[in-house]
Amino acid sequence: MMTPLGHVAWLDLVDILLVAFIFYWIILLIKGTIAVRLLVGLTGLFLCYFFAQLLGLQTLYWILNSFFGAILIVLVIIFQHDIRRALSAVGRNTFLKESDETVSELAEELVTATDILAQKKIGALIVLERKVEVENHLEVGTQIDAKVTSELLTSIFLPYSPIHDGAVIIQKEKLTKAGCFLPLSRNPELCKTLGTRHRAAIGLSEVTDAVVLIVSEETGAVSLACDGKITRAIDPNTLRKMLKKLILVKQRRWFR
Repeated sequence: MMTPLGHVAWLDLVDILLVAFIFYWIILLIKGTIAVRLLVGLTGLFLCYFFAQLLGLQTLYWILNSFFGAILIVLVIIFQHDIRRALSAVGRNTFLKESDETVSELAEELVTATDILAQKKIGALIVLERKVEVENHLEVGTQIDAKVTSELLTSIFLPYSPIHDGAVIIQKEKLTKAGCFLPLSRNPELCKTLGTRHRAAIGLSEVTDAVVLIVSEETGAVSLACDGKITRAIDPNTLRKMLKKLILVKQRRWFR
C-alpha cells in the first residue's frame, strides 16, 4: 500500500514531467521564429530588473517593475500568432491518414507543375496546409474544389489567367482556393533581395505550419518556405524528397 509520502512524491514527479513537456513543446513551437529573439530580449530585461533591485537603482527598478507587472498582457500581444498557432494545433491533434502512395502522387504533381513554371519563368505561390488552418491569414481568394494536378496548377498561374495573382491553397489533397494574398514577413533579417512572393511565403510559414512553394518570375528558381525559413534554388529531385518528408513525416507528429 502506497504511503502518503510516496503518494506526494509520485504527484511531484508527474507535476515535473508535465511542466517539462509543456516547456519542450513551447521550445519546438517557437524554434526558428522571431519569438526566440523576443524571448532573449525579455530575458535581458529581467536581468536588468534583477541587478537594478540588487544595486538599488530605484528609477530603473520602478520602470521595469511596472513593465513586468503587466507582463502577461505583453506576452499575449507579442506572441499572439504563436499562441494562435499552438491552440490551432492542439484543436486538430489527430493522426492524418495520407498513405505513402497518396503523398507521392501529390508531391509528383507539385514537382511537375513547379518545374514547368520554372522553365517558363512564370511566378507562382502554392500553399500546402498541414495541421494548422491557414484560413484566418488569407485575403480575397476564389473558391475552387478540384483535384491537384500539374495541368490545373500551371493553367492557374499563366499570365492571362484571371486568378494568376496571389497563391493557390491546397487543403486535404484538394485545391480549394486561388488568387489568395498572404501576410508578408516582418522579419528584419531577411535577405533584401527577396521579393514579395518570397516574403509572403515566409510570412505565412511564420504563423502556421504550412509548406509554401515559390517559383520566381525573374530567375525561374524554385524555393520552399516552412517554419519561417526558406530554402532556395531547389532542383526537382530534392524538392520531391523534401515534399514527401514534410507532408508525410511531419503530419504524424502530435504537436508542431
